[in-house]
Amino acid sequence: MRTDREIQDDVLAELRWEPSLANDDIAVSVRDGVVTLAGFADSWADRWKAERVASRVQGVRGVANDVKVRLPSSSERPDPELARAAVDALKWNVLVPDDRITVKVSNGWLTLEGEVDWYFQREEAERAVRRLTGVKGVSNLVTVAARPASSDVKEKIRNALERGAELDADRIQVEVQGHRVILRGTVRSYTEKRDAERAARNAPGVTEVENLIIVDPLVPAPV
Repeated sequence: MRTDREIQDDVLAELRWEPSLANDDIAVSVRDGVVTLAGFADSWADRWKAERVASRVQGVRGVANDVKVRLPSSSERPDPELARAAVDALKWNVLVPDDRITVKVSNGWLTLEGEVDWYFQREEAERAVRRLTGVKGVSNLVTVAARPASSDVKEKIRNALERGAELDADRIQVEVQGHRVILRGTVRSYTEKRDAERAARNAPGVTEVENLIIVDPLVPAPV
């Protein structure tokens, strides 16, 4: 069992190792395996990257991201200019149905609204605007349209979990309630928990996933 101090040291080392975060001022605290990130980042993309870097460290059970974005003066942009850039970014991404998504901007904070057919399209919309210069935050309010769910949606999710090289599908229980999926069980890392949720969200007809999976680094690796 790794101590909180060991996890904290490794998260700090990973943040320092990530070249894109070199200029950011991020503090790390750990309690019972849950990492809290605080301080300041130069961009919303850096804030997002810091969370992903922390989540992949061994022993991390969860990540609370309290990092604030403090843009350098050279990155400040007027809201109308940022809105136009966001609209163009959505249009240039072939995976995004840009005609079904609207963009609102207030003081550098982007809000995406609309409805898409697949969860990956919702993810891609956010990814398209996350790295734009001048973005202080992103609220992704895009919803996934409720489509008729196939009778074998549970089996499809289980098959997707079994294909995951790092996932022990036998330790994950899948419950389907209409368009809603509930995941339970135990995995070895926070990254595995996130991957299991993504697999469920990609199933046809699924609009909501409640991820109740517990992270326990002591769980044996799949044989």
